[in-house]
Amino acid sequence: MRSNIGIYGHRGFSGCYPENTMIAFEEAESIGVDGIELDVQMTKDGELVVIHDEKVDRTTNGAGYVKDFYYNQIRLLDAGSWFDPKFSNQIIPSLSEVLAWVKGLDRKLTVNIELKTDRIDYINIEKKVLSKVYEYQLNDQVIISSFNQNSLKRVRELDPFIQTALLFIGVPANVLEEARILRVNGIHCEAQFALSIEGQKMRENGYPLRVYTVNDPSYVNALKKARVSIIMTDFPNRFLSL
Repeated sequence: MRSNIGIYGHRGFSGCYPENTMIAFEEAESIGVDGIELDVQMTKDGELVVIHDEKVDRTTNGAGYVKDFYYNQIRLLDAGSWFDPKFSNQIIPSLSEVLAWVKGLDRKLTVNIELKTDRIDYINIEKKVLSKVYEYQLNDQVIISSFNQNSLKRVRELDPFIQTALLFIGVPANVLEEARILRVNGIHCEAQFALSIEGQKMRENGYPLRVYTVNDPSYVNALKKARVSIIMTDFPNRFLSL
């Protein structure tokens, strides 16, 4: 399977470690994933932080919206104990922290940065993310994805060459048209789309299919037949060993 489908750790190795923390990313890398997927939100003072939800309630000991925290406040939150008390030393990482770590690795690791702008349209987040990617010279290792088409438009206007991907749910019939308008380079979809006629149409038109979030290895053969490029999973260990 490894020669056909790449494996990305979804929010890192989030099935066994607290999602979107450095330990989740480090453990995913240590077992040989091809890439990691992470989510970016923005603090009140404009710092980019890696957390999935708009609010900190689910994955920290705090409460409230990320946008209402200053960076120095959000760094004080415990981002690990909710998963297991032994991870109480984990904090919400900054995007800079993750990219600096990726840059320091002795191999190339792809980073899928999801812009979490589908509920809160953070001002200038696209420009800020691109600036960080440039700062660490990771242009050729980054894919920027989003459910928010306006965010993808802004990214493409700012950078004609960075890899972008359209994120969506289900099996919509107009994805090819949207992908062309947005000038994205790939499709991030559920397995049902990849296995559908619409999904195969996208692949035949040159769009790689990267499928989220697959945790059951029994799907692998079907996804291989569908010529999926990437599987994103909370449990990369289940797939790397196949």
